[in-house]
Amino acid sequence: MTRFILVLIFCLFTTTGANIASAEDLTIAAAADLNFAFREIVADYERTTGEHVRLVFGSSGNFYSQIQNGAPFDLYFSADIAYPKKLIDEGLAVPGSLYQYARGRIVLWVLKESSIKVESGMEIVLDPAIKKIAIGNPKHAPYGRAAVSAMEYYKVYDRVTDKFVLGENISQTAQFVQSGNVDIGIIALSLALAPTVQSLGRYWLIPEEAHPAIDQGAAIVKASKNQEHARKFLEHLQTPAMRAIMKRYGFVLPGEDASAR
Repeated sequence: MTRFILVLIFCLFTTTGANIASAEDLTIAAAADLNFAFREIVADYERTTGEHVRLVFGSSGNFYSQIQNGAPFDLYFSADIAYPKKLIDEGLAVPGSLYQYARGRIVLWVLKESSIKVESGMEIVLDPAIKKIAIGNPKHAPYGRAAVSAMEYYKVYDRVTDKFVLGENISQTAQFVQSGNVDIGIIALSLALAPTVQSLGRYWLIPEEAHPAIDQGAAIVKASKNQEHARKFLEHLQTPAMRAIMKRYGFVLPGEDASAR
Protein backbone atom coordinates (compact mmCIF):
# COMPACT_ATOMS: atom_id res chain seq x y z
CA MET A 1 0.00 0.00 0.00
CA THR A 2 1.50 3.31 -1.03
CA ARG A 3 1.98 6.40 1.10
CA PHE A 4 -0.81 8.20 -0.80
CA ILE A 5 -3.39 5.51 -0.03
CA LEU A 6 -2.32 5.50 3.59
CA VAL A 7 -2.75 9.28 3.76
CA LEU A 8 -6.25 9.06 2.31
CA ILE A 9 -7.26 6.28 4.66
CA PHE A 10 -5.90 8.32 7.55
CA CYS A 11 -7.88 11.36 6.45
CA LEU A 12 -11.11 9.46 5.92
CA PHE A 13 -11.18 7.28 9.00
CA THR A 14 -9.32 9.07 11.78
CA THR A 15 -9.90 12.22 13.73
CA THR A 16 -8.03 15.45 14.23
CA GLY A 17 -7.49 16.59 17.81
CA ALA A 18 -8.51 14.33 20.64
CA ASN A 19 -8.64 10.64 19.79
CA ILE A 20 -11.89 10.24 21.68
CA ALA A 21 -14.35 13.07 21.25
CA SER A 22 -15.74 14.56 24.46
CA ALA A 23 -19.02 16.36 24.81
CA GLU A 24 -17.18 19.66 24.37
CA ASP A 25 -15.36 18.66 21.18
CA LEU A 26 -16.63 20.07 17.92
CA THR A 27 -17.54 17.32 15.45
CA ILE A 28 -17.38 18.39 11.81
CA ALA A 29 -18.74 16.43 8.87
CA ALA A 30 -16.69 17.61 5.89
CA ALA A 31 -16.77 16.83 2.19
CA ALA A 32 -13.85 14.65 1.10
CA ASP A 33 -12.35 17.38 -1.10
CA LEU A 34 -11.49 19.25 2.11
CA ASN A 35 -9.41 16.51 3.71
CA PHE A 36 -6.00 18.09 3.13
CA ALA A 37 -6.94 21.77 3.52
CA PHE A 38 -8.99 21.18 6.65
CA ARG A 39 -6.29 19.16 8.36
CA GLU A 40 -4.14 22.31 8.24
CA ILE A 41 -6.98 24.63 9.20
CA VAL A 42 -8.13 22.51 12.14
CA ALA A 43 -4.57 22.14 13.42
CA ASP A 44 -4.23 25.94 13.39
CA TYR A 45 -7.62 26.37 15.07
CA GLU A 46 -6.67 23.96 17.85
CA ARG A 47 -3.33 25.70 18.41
CA THR A 48 -5.03 29.10 18.48
CA THR A 49 -8.01 28.26 20.69
CA GLY A 50 -6.90 25.24 22.71
CA GLU A 51 -10.16 23.57 21.74
CA HIS A 52 -10.49 20.15 20.11
CA VAL A 53 -12.10 19.26 16.80
CA ARG A 54 -13.12 15.87 15.48
CA LEU A 55 -13.14 15.70 11.68
CA VAL A 56 -15.10 13.13 9.71
CA PHE A 57 -14.66 13.10 5.92
CA GLY A 58 -17.01 11.58 3.36
CA SER A 59 -19.53 12.30 0.64
CA SER A 60 -21.78 15.32 1.00
CA GLY A 61 -24.93 13.42 0.07
CA ASN A 62 -24.29 10.67 2.59
CA PHE A 63 -23.69 13.22 5.35
CA TYR A 64 -26.95 14.95 4.42
CA SER A 65 -28.83 11.67 4.88
CA GLN A 66 -27.01 10.93 8.13
CA ILE A 67 -27.90 14.32 9.60
CA GLN A 68 -31.53 13.74 8.59
CA ASN A 69 -31.32 10.55 10.63
CA GLY A 70 -29.84 12.21 13.70
CA ALA A 71 -26.09 11.79 13.22
CA PRO A 72 -24.29 13.70 16.03
CA PHE A 73 -22.48 16.31 13.95
CA ASP A 74 -22.14 19.93 15.03
CA LEU A 75 -21.07 21.52 11.76
CA TYR A 76 -21.58 20.33 8.20
CA PHE A 77 -19.33 21.35 5.30
CA SER A 78 -20.85 20.22 2.03
CA ALA A 79 -19.36 20.27 -1.47
CA ASP A 80 -22.85 21.28 -2.67
CA ILE A 81 -24.47 24.24 -0.92
CA ALA A 82 -27.89 22.81 -1.78
CA TYR A 83 -27.57 20.19 0.97
CA PRO A 84 -27.15 22.57 3.93
CA LYS A 85 -29.86 24.79 2.42
CA LYS A 86 -32.22 21.80 2.49
CA LEU A 87 -31.31 21.05 6.09
CA ILE A 88 -32.25 24.61 7.06
CA ASP A 89 -35.53 24.32 5.14
CA GLU A 90 -36.20 21.04 6.94
CA GLY A 91 -35.53 22.57 10.35
CA LEU A 92 -32.41 20.46 10.88
CA ALA A 93 -29.80 23.25 10.61
CA VAL A 94 -29.66 26.60 12.35
CA PRO A 95 -31.40 29.40 10.40
CA GLY A 96 -28.92 32.09 9.40
CA SER A 97 -25.90 29.81 9.77
CA LEU A 98 -25.57 29.01 6.06
CA TYR A 99 -22.14 30.07 4.78
CA GLN A 100 -20.84 29.64 1.23
CA TYR A 101 -17.20 29.01 2.06
CA ALA A 102 -15.76 28.17 -1.37
CA ARG A 103 -16.26 27.10 -4.96
CA GLY A 104 -14.50 23.96 -6.07
CA ARG A 105 -12.77 23.07 -9.34
CA ILE A 106 -12.34 19.73 -11.10
CA VAL A 107 -9.44 18.29 -13.07
CA LEU A 108 -8.62 15.34 -15.28
CA TRP A 109 -5.91 13.49 -13.38
CA VAL A 110 -3.42 10.75 -14.29
CA LEU A 111 -0.28 9.36 -12.71
CA LYS A 112 2.96 11.03 -13.78
CA GLU A 113 4.25 7.86 -15.39
CA SER A 114 1.09 7.46 -17.49
CA SER A 115 1.45 7.82 -21.26
CA ILE A 116 -1.98 9.50 -21.42
CA LYS A 117 -1.66 13.09 -22.65
CA VAL A 118 -4.05 14.54 -20.09
CA GLU A 119 -3.05 18.05 -21.18
CA SER A 120 -4.94 17.43 -24.45
CA GLY A 121 -8.24 17.98 -22.67
CA MET A 122 -11.48 16.10 -22.15
CA GLU A 123 -11.49 14.42 -25.56
CA ILE A 124 -8.61 12.25 -24.37
CA VAL A 125 -11.11 10.02 -22.53
CA LEU A 126 -12.18 8.71 -25.95
CA ASP A 127 -8.73 7.18 -26.47
CA PRO A 128 -9.23 3.39 -26.90
CA ALA A 129 -6.24 2.86 -24.62
CA ILE A 130 -8.29 4.24 -21.71
CA LYS A 131 -10.30 1.34 -20.33
CA LYS A 132 -11.45 2.77 -16.98
CA ILE A 133 -12.38 6.28 -15.86
CA ALA A 134 -12.87 7.12 -12.18
CA ILE A 135 -15.48 9.68 -11.12
CA GLY A 136 -17.33 10.31 -7.88
CA ASN A 137 -20.73 8.66 -7.67
CA PRO A 138 -23.05 11.38 -9.01
CA LYS A 139 -25.91 10.13 -6.84
CA HIS A 140 -24.37 11.65 -3.73
CA ALA A 141 -20.99 13.19 -4.66
CA PRO A 142 -21.23 16.77 -6.01
CA TYR A 143 -17.87 16.41 -7.77
CA GLY A 144 -19.23 13.35 -9.54
CA ARG A 145 -22.17 15.37 -10.82
CA ALA A 146 -19.79 18.07 -12.03
CA ALA A 147 -17.73 15.42 -13.82
CA VAL A 148 -20.82 14.13 -15.63
CA SER A 149 -21.79 17.67 -16.66
CA ALA A 150 -18.29 18.38 -17.98
CA MET A 151 -18.28 15.22 -20.09
CA GLU A 152 -21.71 16.11 -21.44
CA TYR A 153 -20.43 19.59 -22.28
CA TYR A 154 -17.62 18.07 -24.35
CA LYS A 155 -20.04 15.52 -25.88
CA VAL A 156 -18.11 12.49 -24.68
CA TYR A 157 -20.30 11.26 -21.83
CA ASP A 158 -22.50 8.83 -23.78
CA ARG A 159 -19.44 7.31 -25.41
CA VAL A 160 -17.60 6.43 -22.20
CA THR A 161 -20.27 5.43 -19.65
CA ASP A 162 -19.22 1.79 -19.85
CA LYS A 163 -15.74 2.79 -18.60
CA PHE A 164 -16.84 4.39 -15.33
CA VAL A 165 -15.58 3.30 -11.93
CA LEU A 166 -17.55 5.17 -9.24
CA GLY A 167 -15.92 6.39 -6.06
CA GLU A 168 -17.92 6.71 -2.86
CA ASN A 169 -16.39 10.17 -2.52
CA ILE A 170 -13.77 12.20 -4.37
CA SER A 171 -10.87 10.92 -2.25
CA GLN A 172 -11.71 7.34 -3.12
CA THR A 173 -11.98 8.38 -6.77
CA ALA A 174 -8.39 9.66 -6.67
CA GLN A 175 -7.32 6.49 -4.89
CA PHE A 176 -8.65 4.36 -7.77
CA VAL A 177 -6.36 6.16 -10.20
CA GLN A 178 -3.38 6.08 -7.85
CA SER A 179 -3.74 2.32 -7.39
CA GLY A 180 -3.14 1.80 -11.12
CA ASN A 181 -6.45 -0.03 -11.52
CA VAL A 182 -8.01 2.96 -13.31
CA ASP A 183 -6.40 4.85 -16.20
CA ILE A 184 -7.69 8.37 -15.56
CA GLY A 185 -9.98 10.19 -13.17
CA ILE A 186 -11.91 13.40 -12.69
CA ILE A 187 -11.07 14.62 -9.20
CA ALA A 188 -11.08 17.79 -7.12
CA LEU A 189 -8.33 20.31 -7.81
CA SER A 190 -7.86 20.51 -4.04
CA LEU A 191 -6.67 16.89 -4.04
CA ALA A 192 -4.45 17.27 -7.10
CA LEU A 193 -2.68 20.18 -5.37
CA ALA A 194 -2.09 18.39 -2.07
CA PRO A 195 1.67 17.90 -1.57
CA THR A 196 1.44 14.12 -1.17
CA VAL A 197 -0.64 13.88 -4.34
CA GLN A 198 0.93 16.59 -6.50
CA SER A 199 4.18 14.67 -6.72
CA LEU A 200 2.36 11.61 -8.07
CA GLY A 201 0.27 12.95 -10.92
CA ARG A 202 -0.45 15.37 -13.75
CA TYR A 203 -3.71 17.19 -14.35
CA TRP A 204 -5.70 19.30 -16.78
CA LEU A 205 -7.92 21.93 -15.17
CA ILE A 206 -11.44 21.63 -16.55
CA PRO A 207 -12.82 25.08 -17.46
CA GLU A 208 -15.55 26.33 -15.14
CA GLU A 209 -17.90 26.96 -18.04
CA ALA A 210 -17.98 23.21 -18.73
CA HIS A 211 -20.09 22.44 -15.66
CA PRO A 212 -22.36 24.11 -13.10
CA ALA A 213 -20.49 25.95 -10.38
CA ILE A 214 -19.45 23.72 -7.48
CA ASP A 215 -20.66 26.12 -4.81
CA GLN A 216 -19.82 24.69 -1.41
CA GLY A 217 -21.65 25.58 1.78
CA ALA A 218 -21.65 25.00 5.51
CA ALA A 219 -24.30 25.13 8.21
CA ILE A 220 -24.55 24.49 11.93
CA VAL A 221 -26.59 21.42 12.79
CA LYS A 222 -29.61 22.43 14.86
CA ALA A 223 -29.27 19.50 17.28
CA SER A 224 -25.69 20.51 18.10
CA LYS A 225 -24.85 21.22 21.73
CA ASN A 226 -21.75 23.16 20.57
CA GLN A 227 -23.27 25.90 18.47
CA GLU A 228 -21.08 28.67 19.87
CA HIS A 229 -18.00 26.53 19.24
CA ALA A 230 -19.23 25.96 15.67
CA ARG A 231 -19.66 29.70 15.11
CA LYS A 232 -16.15 30.30 16.41
CA PHE A 233 -14.77 27.79 13.90
CA LEU A 234 -16.65 29.45 11.03
CA GLU A 235 -15.18 32.80 12.07
CA HIS A 236 -11.69 31.29 12.18
CA LEU A 237 -12.16 29.89 8.67
CA GLN A 238 -12.75 33.42 7.39
CA THR A 239 -9.47 34.86 8.72
CA PRO A 240 -6.86 35.85 6.12
CA ALA A 241 -4.48 33.03 7.07
CA MET A 242 -7.15 30.36 6.69
CA ARG A 243 -8.38 31.85 3.43
CA ALA A 244 -4.80 31.63 2.18
CA ILE A 245 -4.76 27.91 2.96
CA MET A 246 -8.00 27.35 1.05
CA LYS A 247 -6.67 29.29 -1.93
CA ARG A 248 -3.45 27.26 -1.90
CA TYR A 249 -5.57 24.15 -2.43
CA GLY A 250 -7.28 25.69 -5.44
CA PHE A 251 -10.57 26.78 -3.92
CA VAL A 252 -12.21 29.94 -5.25
CA LEU A 253 -13.29 31.98 -2.23
CA PRO A 254 -16.32 34.23 -1.72
CA GLY A 255 -15.77 37.61 -3.31
CA GLU A 256 -13.15 36.30 -5.73
CA ASP A 257 -13.20 34.69 -9.14
CA ALA A 258 -11.25 31.83 -10.64
CA SER A 259 -9.00 34.14 -12.66
CA ALA A 260 -7.70 35.64 -9.40
CA ARG A 261 -6.02 32.36 -8.48
